[in-house]
Amino acid sequence: MAIALASTVVFLAIAAVAVTASPGWPAVRKAFFNGHIFASSFPDIADAFLVNIRLFCIAEAVILVFALVIAILRSLPGPVFFPIRALAILYTDFFRGVPTILVLYILGFGAPALQLTGVPTSALFWGEVALVLVYSAYVAEVYRAGIESVHGSQEAAARSLGLTHAQTLRFVILPQAVRRVIPPLLNDFIGLQKDTALVALLGPIEAFRQSQIDAEGAFNYTPYLVTAVLFVLLTIPLARLTDWLIARDRRRQLASGVGR
Repeated sequence: MAIALASTVVFLAIAAVAVTASPGWPAVRKAFFNGHIFASSFPDIADAFLVNIRLFCIAEAVILVFALVIAILRSLPGPVFFPIRALAILYTDFFRGVPTILVLYILGFGAPALQLTGVPTSALFWGEVALVLVYSAYVAEVYRAGIESVHGSQEAAARSLGLTHAQTLRFVILPQAVRRVIPPLLNDFIGLQKDTALVALLGPIEAFRQSQIDAEGAFNYTPYLVTAVLFVLLTIPLARLTDWLIARDRRRQLASGVGR
């Protein structure tokens, strides 16, 4: 560990020296690392970053429920539910295949242009809808993997006790499945948190859009660094929580294996 740490420090030091000693470093430092512009643009970008946080929190709550419904529909047994399973498969395949930015453009500009009565025209609303539709497809597959990871004997035992399929799913399968997929769910939500910046393409002023405004006003790229720092400060705790949950699950599995 000491050797690995020392080699990492040496590598970073060499990289830092190589960058700062390059002929173009003064211009890059002025354009991207201007301390005065960083301090002056930080408050406005931080206020706009609250929009990203709100988008993330609302989308996450909706996705957790909607994606679980899609996963359950896709796992319904029997030929009578084939049309429902087919629609769920079509949904996940479509929204996992289409780039998020295209879904944002189609909904953000197309839906308000229809001018339907009672349909919201807010770009922020349709950006939220686009994120929910795309990420629900990914999270639904995570849920489905968790459901299928539960051994079939669990369902057989529950059905032998007189539980219906719905009761078995609710009380036996889903509690185990959800517990197993929490780490990959958090990974998807880390991606969701970063993709909230794409909503800026529709016009709402969030952190990335505010940094564009500040950068154009100051003729300097440092505001983009402010936005990057804010996203990293939110992402790192989620990443460390994911690592901790994975390690805890591994320890639990090893302990159960030793106990057997």
